[in-house]
Amino acid sequence: MKFTVSSTDLLKAILTVQKAIPAKTTEAILEDYLFVLKGETLEITASDMELTLKTELSVQSTEEEGSIAVPAKQLTDLLKELPDQPVVLNTANENSFECAWTSGSSTLPYFNPEDYPVFQTPGETAVTIEVPAQTLSEGISSTVYASSDEENRPIMNSIFFDIKPDSTTLVASDLQKLICYTANDVKAPQEASFILNKRHANVLKTILPKEGDVTITFDEKIARIKFADTTMLSCLVVGKYPDYKTIIPKNNSNILQISRVQLLNTVKRIAVCSPKASNHIKFELTQGSLEVSAQDVGFEIAAHDKVECRYDGDDLVIGFKSTHITEILSNLGSEEITLKFADKRRSVLILPSEEDVKVFGIVMPIMVR
Repeated sequence: MKFTVSSTDLLKAILTVQKAIPAKTTEAILEDYLFVLKGETLEITASDMELTLKTELSVQSTEEEGSIAVPAKQLTDLLKELPDQPVVLNTANENSFECAWTSGSSTLPYFNPEDYPVFQTPGETAVTIEVPAQTLSEGISSTVYASSDEENRPIMNSIFFDIKPDSTTLVASDLQKLICYTANDVKAPQEASFILNKRHANVLKTILPKEGDVTITFDEKIARIKFADTTMLSCLVVGKYPDYKTIIPKNNSNILQISRVQLLNTVKRIAVCSPKASNHIKFELTQGSLEVSAQDVGFEIAAHDKVECRYDGDDLVIGFKSTHITEILSNLGSEEITLKFADKRRSVLILPSEEDVKVFGIVMPIMVR
């Protein structure tokens, strides 16, 4: 193999796939990038067997086609230190390749590309949908934070894609809070669904382009996500996602309308005096009034704050975990929000006050004194 390529273009390409290189692995070959050169196109692959990333770039000239596995860390570190200029990669010796630039060169080992694993792709039963890149990025950002951090519960440590002929809803939950994001510009010929691992979703979010379409092809085990010159293969979470629609409150008649930023800042202030183990805070709602309070009896600290709002409903005292409220408020993004309550024991609906609502949250209350 011998070819010439821009050092900047090569670095950009390997940084795109680098996120799939495992931090620890028993298979040494997975610490490498797989280079496959055909004509003027170089395909670069990285994988941890659960997540695989591939990207293509055009090289300036090809003298000899071929494929090799190259050490990821050493090549990445080397390219980061080079200014933008042409570099020549050449498998000059049997077990090493030369990376030459204008004023010097480096010799690195390479390994048998046949040792690199073959990756599974979606089968004949696969479903394909087209998603605007901006919509997919916004959907992941709006939901992923609400998924569980418990890796031993993979279904909840994920985002659920609920696909209908007229829209697609992304759902994430840790069973204490739930977020739904509905995209009306993502349609499919039939109802379908898949569960995308949280880590894979976060990686995807960082490499998505700002515009253009993303093609997602998936079956019950594998999703292939393709955009521009990049392809992601993700091993999907297998299992049945809980029926989230059954827990969406329908008849919460006590309505609070308030500035999102004002409520967020208030909760943050009051949470300073909440018990560190539980982060419990209390909302006291009366007609046209909201008071937020917290108390840590052990440390003899307490705080309360009255907030301007519009509240129409029964007098209500209800408790929350402050981190749940701040996470949802921090990610909604609208100027004014609406909270709909039933009573102190049932879940609360939090949504933007605009008419066209793409995203909403549900949070479970806690008992407070």
